[in-house]
Amino acid sequence: MDVIGRYRLRDKIGAGAFATVWRGYDDDLDVDVAVKVLADNWASRADVRERFLSEARLMRRISSDRVVRVFDLGRLPDGRPYFVMDYVGGGTLGDVLRGGTVEPVDALWWGADLARAVAALHYEGVVHRDVTPANLLLRENQGIESGGGTHRIVLADLGLAKRAAEASGLTQAVGTPAYMAPEQGRGDGGFDERADIYAIGAVTYALLTGRPPYSAGSIGDVLNRDPDQPPPSLRPLLHDAVGALDDVLARALAYNPVDRFERAELLAERLEAEAYRLEQEAPLRAQERTSITADEVSTTVATNSPVRRRRRLWLWFAVSLPLFFVAAGAGGWYLFGQ
Repeated sequence: MDVIGRYRLRDKIGAGAFATVWRGYDDDLDVDVAVKVLADNWASRADVRERFLSEARLMRRISSDRVVRVFDLGRLPDGRPYFVMDYVGGGTLGDVLRGGTVEPVDALWWGADLARAVAALHYEGVVHRDVTPANLLLRENQGIESGGGTHRIVLADLGLAKRAAEASGLTQAVGTPAYMAPEQGRGDGGFDERADIYAIGAVTYALLTGRPPYSAGSIGDVLNRDPDQPPPSLRPLLHDAVGALDDVLARALAYNPVDRFERAELLAERLEAEAYRLEQEAPLRAQERTSITADEVSTTVATNSPVRRRRRLWLWFAVSLPLFFVAAGAGGWYLFGQ
């Protein structure tokens, strides 16, 4: 399959259980595009086809550049639907994590930017339900005020997204366990936008440490989490630079949703404040390290200088000689004076 509609396919950029995403090219508009095609093994399922099309319609309705936009929809000759989106070529946060951890300041900026993107989704009355590193694309930053780095976060894959009014009635636990809020894992319909806030906290924690805050490979692991167990402290990583981060992420990852931030914007503001703090403290910490190193070198040089060594030798003689005579006198008196 080299062509879909008017789009020339170049390479496969993603594949999941229900669909495959290709990088294509629109000759008419002279731009790269992303083309998402329903998997052929699901083509006969009317409910899956409708969910696929619902994702496209939902993405089209959301008027935010923080969410990948859909601008075309069609069907293949075999009847499978496809839709065409903006191509975001910076990779994903999943790619970043596979390369290891990032600098704490960058992790916090990305976490704040993610919170802003999710807030835009919530503003449209939509709950994402699957905020994971693999679904977060990186687009080159073009002066957007909410980020301090070279890339910004763009939300993709709204296949599980639902209107907030519908989310409370869902009874199937879906999502990625390591980033899933406990109430979402229960599958009883009792969740809202705060499930996404939990996921933002989990992604930010993973960016800082290289792993999610809680080990969860299945829904059962989510359900069996100790409600009183806070996420592991960041102090071993950040030491005295941790500031309020432990408290911020513990609140975002609270077991009970009522204990979390009420809105994603509030979490964004706290993460931005911590990012600013680390940026301002970085030069001071570097200066302190330089000063300590210089003092250590100066002390070492001074201590080992020939003058200091001679002074220590004379001091040793000055203290030891009287003690020698006192000891000698006491010994003589003991031996001969009795």
